[in-house]
Amino acid sequence: MRVIDILLHPAVISITALFLSAIWMLRDEKDKTRVGLVFALVLNLFYGVLVTIFMSGEGAAFPWKFDHVLARLDASLGMQTASIARPLQGFPHVPLFIAYDAMIPMMIAWYLLTRYRRCPGSIVVAYAAELVSGPLFYAIVPACGPIYAFGKQWLRPPAFPPEAVRLTGMPNAFPSLHVGTAFVFLMFAPGRVWKAVALLFLALTCLATLSIGEHYVIDLIPGMAFGVFASAVGTRNFRRAAGFFALTLCWCLGVRFAFTILLAHPVLLRCFAGLTLVLVALAVRRQWSTAAELEKGHGIAA
Repeated sequence: MRVIDILLHPAVISITALFLSAIWMLRDEKDKTRVGLVFALVLNLFYGVLVTIFMSGEGAAFPWKFDHVLARLDASLGMQTASIARPLQGFPHVPLFIAYDAMIPMMIAWYLLTRYRRCPGSIVVAYAAELVSGPLFYAIVPACGPIYAFGKQWLRPPAFPPEAVRLTGMPNAFPSLHVGTAFVFLMFAPGRVWKAVALLFLALTCLATLSIGEHYVIDLIPGMAFGVFASAVGTRNFRRAAGFFALTLCWCLGVRFAFTILLAHPVLLRCFAGLTLVLVALAVRRQWSTAAELEKGHGIAA
């Protein structure tokens, strides 16, 4: 597993992808898509360094993390992270770990797919919307993830009160950017085959984030709303983007300042979660319907 860990490290994947894309670009320098991909990968490397510096500073500025609160909210939802993660250890952990670390290659693949299939909107703009706004949400509800909050006991955490705890580490849990990005793939997926691939990857990403202890179940729900926001920015549907940005912000503010109410009234929490999932499903349906109409229009025009 140690060799696999090294090969699947995000930095190794990013550098390898940049090297291969540079070779691919040199084979046909007139193709602007290839030049754009290399430029985007270079920016991604610089962004990775900058966001690490920023998030490290954010971790120092917000040492009190809400991990215990998020874990208790999971219990109120009736879906505890540890209960889901325990059966996924062992052999199932390997493909899920690979899926979790495959996010950067998938972002590149989906960029190429949407570019060559001439999908409406710009998935690069959607990525940018995520990368810029994600750290801002993390500052509202700083949290690290169960494996960081509970250490070796994260699969069987001890009893704990629902309160902020002092943890060393970058806040990167609420909402889940991994799930948000996987949802962007779903919103931009062209055709039935790629929609099925995106749905499968989204499911694997959700399970992966839980199985390796990076996220709580409660992180995934606003993560989907966050993905709809980013994809709406990418398709220039700013009304939808504003609505789902507000929805994600409501989740963050609710967890930060009203978690005692949500814990005291689990029905309220479950209704809010259910409403979010319904709104997300309706957004996917509308996006797919709009894309299908545009594809038919291009077909008629052709």
